[in-house]
Amino acid sequence: MWQATAQVNYETREEIPAKYKWNFSDIYENWEAWEADFKAISEDMKQIQSFKGKLGESSENLAKMLKIQEDLMKKAYKVYQFVSFQSTVDQRNMELMAKLQQVQLLFAQFGVATAWISPEMIQIPEATMKEWVTTNPGLKDHKFDLMDMYRLQKHVLSEEMEQLLSYYSQVTGTAGSVFTALSTADIEFQEVELSDGKKVKVTPGVYSQIVTNNLNQEDRKKAYEALYDVYYKNKNTYAAIYNGIVQANWAGARAKNYESCLDAKLEGNNIPKDVYLNLIKTVKENTAPMRKYVELRKKVLGLEKYYGFDGSISLTDFNKNYPYEEAVDVVVESVLPLGKEYQAKLKNATESGWLDVYENPGKRSGAFSAGVYGVHPYMLLNYDETLDYVFTLAHELGHTMHTTLSNETQPFATHGYTIFVAEVASTFNERLLLDHMMANTKDPNERIALLTQAIEGIIGTFYAQTMFADYEYQVHAMVEQGKPVNADVLTNVWGGIANEYYGDVTEKTKYSNYPWTRIPHFYNSPFYVYQYATCFASSAKLYKDVMEGDKKDRKAALERYITLLQSGGNDFPMEQLKKAGVDLSKPETIMAVINQLDELVDQLAAELEKVKKS
Repeated sequence: MWQATAQVNYETREEIPAKYKWNFSDIYENWEAWEADFKAISEDMKQIQSFKGKLGESSENLAKMLKIQEDLMKKAYKVYQFVSFQSTVDQRNMELMAKLQQVQLLFAQFGVATAWISPEMIQIPEATMKEWVTTNPGLKDHKFDLMDMYRLQKHVLSEEMEQLLSYYSQVTGTAGSVFTALSTADIEFQEVELSDGKKVKVTPGVYSQIVTNNLNQEDRKKAYEALYDVYYKNKNTYAAIYNGIVQANWAGARAKNYESCLDAKLEGNNIPKDVYLNLIKTVKENTAPMRKYVELRKKVLGLEKYYGFDGSISLTDFNKNYPYEEAVDVVVESVLPLGKEYQAKLKNATESGWLDVYENPGKRSGAFSAGVYGVHPYMLLNYDETLDYVFTLAHELGHTMHTTLSNETQPFATHGYTIFVAEVASTFNERLLLDHMMANTKDPNERIALLTQAIEGIIGTFYAQTMFADYEYQVHAMVEQGKPVNADVLTNVWGGIANEYYGDVTEKTKYSNYPWTRIPHFYNSPFYVYQYATCFASSAKLYKDVMEGDKKDRKAALERYITLLQSGGNDFPMEQLKKAGVDLSKPETIMAVINQLDELVDQLAAELEKVKKS
């Protein structure tokens, strides 16, 4: 299936062929077109202001104002992302950074200029609003949000207070921007010499290659120490940044009359607090399958001491590169169970300038998919030809398809799906890829690598993210209680949780308790990560429904699943999942993933034994 090729590396972005880079012209043909929309947003703001004090007079006034606001937001998506995407792949470009600040300033002005809207709308009696939504077609698309407004009424402040808070919107985002600048534009990665005499600069992408492919434990250790030392040396700065973020979250929560930061994050989407807390409790109490896997790895690898940086190396003599084009073909083939139409849309995404594939100097690390309503999603990769990145490709294409289907089906008012369901499609795609590759390989070593990938997927997406969620919860609780937060405190919190998860099955190093310094979600998306775990549990249930049982039941389950991806934000996410067949309030939904891990570890042990005997 796969052809052995040399690893693709590019020294500059200019060297990368256009087919592997984003096509920004799908958003705007040129900067003049961008500038026109940028200016038009200011005009839209003026029009919105003309409705101040008039929203309660008639449903027509409300509908007209919402239409102007919607047109403004459509432009805003394009104006922001056109700059943001270009800056993402060229963090060192100060001209782009300046334009990004321009856009952020405009959005801050928008927040101030529209602070009166929510307080004025909430003065419209609920019964009146129900009647308006029923009788005015211009309000039909906004029904869900308009009626949900009354549920959140106690968190809507007076016009003066809302305006005051809006002044701080840029300030509260500053800490996240500082983290990004420190971790990308200003970071200086270290160079190490490996056992073969080769010298490499250990960027996150290079680190991933080494710990995945290099069989020499000492080389892996060198790469690990070189990468983490960069973050370790800035630990006090990272702690100050994170403290700023948590303090801002707590200030915002109190200002809006929430009892805690967690309540502030959950109540908007009507997520029960118990879903979060029970997830943390259930996973923490059931770490045995994960520890069993670590013990198996240590034994098979024949290591006297086992470290975290030993967690990605293959358990067999398997060190294959997966060329990008072939990875795309296999991912496209793997999604056929979701229908030919889904498959065709996914294939189109890989061929049309939607993906930015390879690492280049100044480019943000990691991977993501972000939509531009009325255009298409844009997907960032730093593809490194590892098996792990083949699964990342499938994962991010799941997000891309979710966004595509939602945008095609939903009006703008309800096109945006919540974070709570955002990881369902991505992890579903990963499972499809696993089964496809397992069914199409005759190489026993690749089967072991794939089972390892599946296990690592559960540990990384389910266990680790729940661990991260526990960390966020504990640190925010400390700030809420007025306790100090510094590098030592954060390191101790991390170390305590890590010990509960792993105990003594892995060795400790100088850097063991410092991963909190470099996890972007903590700084950019607080209280996001727990949803990886809940989504993983949801997608596991949906996958079983779609792939198992009789033909009629599978077809109905597939229709429910596609409907979920098309539903955007037209209902509360817990309700959307229930319609698709998942109830996250039931402990068995969480335990199903834990039991699945236990079975996979046993299956892996059996496969390893077969290879050993042969």
